[in-house]
Amino acid sequence: MPWPVAIVGVGKIARDQHIPAIAADPELTLAAGVSRHETIDGVPNFRDIDAFLADGPDAAVALCEPPGVRTAMARKALAAGRDVLLEKPPAATLGEVEALVAAADRAGRVLFATWHSRFAGAVAPARAWLDGRTVRSVAIAWKEDVRRWHPGQTWIWQPAGFGVFDPGINALSILTGIMPGAFVVDEATLSFPENRDTPIAASLAMTGPAGFPVTVELDWRQQGPQSWDIRVETDGSRLELRDGGARMLVDGAEVAAGPDREYPGIYRRFAGLLARRESDVDASPLRICADAFLVGRRLVTEPFADG
Repeated sequence: MPWPVAIVGVGKIARDQHIPAIAADPELTLAAGVSRHETIDGVPNFRDIDAFLADGPDAAVALCEPPGVRTAMARKALAAGRDVLLEKPPAATLGEVEALVAAADRAGRVLFATWHSRFAGAVAPARAWLDGRTVRSVAIAWKEDVRRWHPGQTWIWQPAGFGVFDPGINALSILTGIMPGAFVVDEATLSFPENRDTPIAASLAMTGPAGFPVTVELDWRQQGPQSWDIRVETDGSRLELRDGGARMLVDGAEVAAGPDREYPGIYRRFAGLLARRESDVDASPLRICADAFLVGRRLVTEPFADG
């Protein structure tokens, strides 16, 4: 029998990614939708998490709501005996992640903190290529147009909305996925529009696990071509991940990568965790974001107008 999954938060990301990925996985089935404003055809729909937990089918929960409200919903679901998948970032704070891990342990339920960019086609080959090599430096450039990718999404500019770290954490999830170990944020500069509570750009200087330098440039004001690139200099060779981890180059030459399976990949992983009754919660990308806010110097920039 396929594992039933309910989508909580039926917005753009759910329709574009989560629902198709569940439909394509033979070990999963879409069981319900939970949203104040939207419905999913062909399944029961509920206005809120409380109504679903009271009257909905016995199904795991995929939480696609913004991080600021996600933790309260996850705790309710876990307490009600439901397994939980968390969109990225898994929560608004590290304390919330720790509380959810403890709640899942108490309830004996599966908790999966997803990082979809780790399932991009070139990430696993990059991790294998780096194994045994000495890293000398890493440079990340993650620059895009917020008006193009997040039109009208006011929550990203509010406390717990992450601002430019909402896409930037994808780069950090790839970084921590291909290079195990602790990264230390040495310096950070965060640029806040004067009318917003989260940054529109950020520059980070970090130290990697073996002492190599890491620079991170995040910007939501990019015009023209968008940039989602990671460059790794090693002892004698250069690795580049482009297009958000979809492409891999070594010394400028394209290397064959796997297919784009970001959301299918996280649901394949979730099905396996459900079958084995195991949790998977890695907060290392969120920790880097939190450290950047703690040590970061704040700059105020011109107001941002969406439109």
